[in-house]
Amino acid sequence: MSVEKHVGHRVRRLVIMGAAGRDFHNFNRVYRDDPDSRVVAFTASQIPDIAGRCYPASLAGSRYPEGIPVVDEGQLAELCRDKQVDQVVFAYSDIDYAQLMHRASIALSQGADFLLLGPERTMLEARVPVIAVCAVRTGCGKSQTTRYLALLLKSRGLRVAVIRHPMPYGDLASQAVQCFATLADLDAANCTVEEREEYEPHIALGNRVYAGIDYARILAQAEEEADIILWDGGNNDFSFIRPDLHIVLVDALRPGNESSHYPGEAVLRAADLVVIAKVNSAAEADIQAVSESVRRLNPGAPIVRAASPVRLDDPDAVTGKRVLVVEDGPTLTHGGMPYGAGYVAASAAQAAEIIDPRPAAGGDIATMYANHPHIGAVLPAMGYHQRQLQALRATINACDADLVVAATPCDLAALIEIDKPVVRARYEFEETGEPGLSDLVEAFLTQELKR
Repeated sequence: MSVEKHVGHRVRRLVIMGAAGRDFHNFNRVYRDDPDSRVVAFTASQIPDIAGRCYPASLAGSRYPEGIPVVDEGQLAELCRDKQVDQVVFAYSDIDYAQLMHRASIALSQGADFLLLGPERTMLEARVPVIAVCAVRTGCGKSQTTRYLALLLKSRGLRVAVIRHPMPYGDLASQAVQCFATLADLDAANCTVEEREEYEPHIALGNRVYAGIDYARILAQAEEEADIILWDGGNNDFSFIRPDLHIVLVDALRPGNESSHYPGEAVLRAADLVVIAKVNSAAEADIQAVSESVRRLNPGAPIVRAASPVRLDDPDAVTGKRVLVVEDGPTLTHGGMPYGAGYVAASAAQAAEIIDPRPAAGGDIATMYANHPHIGAVLPAMGYHQRQLQALRATINACDADLVVAATPCDLAALIEIDKPVVRARYEFEETGEPGLSDLVEAFLTQELKR
């Protein structure tokens, strides 16, 4: 075993399992300045081309002058053996319980502990009120809910800062603290399609969005410019910042997912308020099943229903046409959905045919389909790096379709040259029933402003 010591006792050797987000935050909060711990590596999953990089010394701190390597998750057992690892810390989200325990078994088989860090050890404290929007699965509708709340808060005269769950897919050293207020900011940061899907709709509404890697610094900057903070969550993770109002979305189209994936169930159990999303598209029996599941897991939280209507910019252009549907990427990949809003919109507009893109897929897009066989006859907008983006362009242009229905929230046609007309599908949050989300948020604001 390792002989590295500190003040007479052995220093723990750790691996942090991640996906370029929660893993870095947990390191910064818990391990960066801990003299009793030594992180020997991060492992990478979910996001392509993360492995092989290095968490730089500028972020890792003085105890790690050479930075920390990021290796493929498939090397976990070898890492534990070769680096004499004592503890493996799991730090990414939206993984089903069986797969989570398979990863735990790898660590345990090598003699290492397997840890899950909780919110108390990892959340930051803000000096202004915080509303967090989280969910039990990727693709429940957090983004449009956050945008809806931003408009509501600004109508009250409040200065709002949106802090987004991290997506540091580029140069890590330059992404420590990011602020996006214009489309030019996205260009300057070389944002991926996945980042643009989250940032562009906020920018269109005049929202300033913060993200990056070092969330203590990000929070400090946002606090200087805002009366209230909106945490726009990623996947089904819990907030990096302690919320004063914790809103959690569940999906009426995926009954049973309330308690099937880590850490979504924990997030739901901790919710102050639960929103059943997409009730406009779901069967009443499924809505009722989700409601009963929520009530069982979190008996005290109010439950409200909400719709996620999808609207085409030009539905008449879709009617009777042979259509290729491009969907939001993460919703289909680790979100587990076979199709998304674009397919729903094209079907409702009575497209003559929805073209299956899979036979035309090549390169990284073909690999993506092989890794996610549940995806149906739609094309996820994958663009984590330039090679993948060009494979997406080639797949779109190789499909024999009259037009493209693009349900990615970013302007895909502005990023790649598409040889077909593009009709965008947009989806927003919509209140249904009383009391609505706005009523409960207004009550929260009234209470907060009395303090």
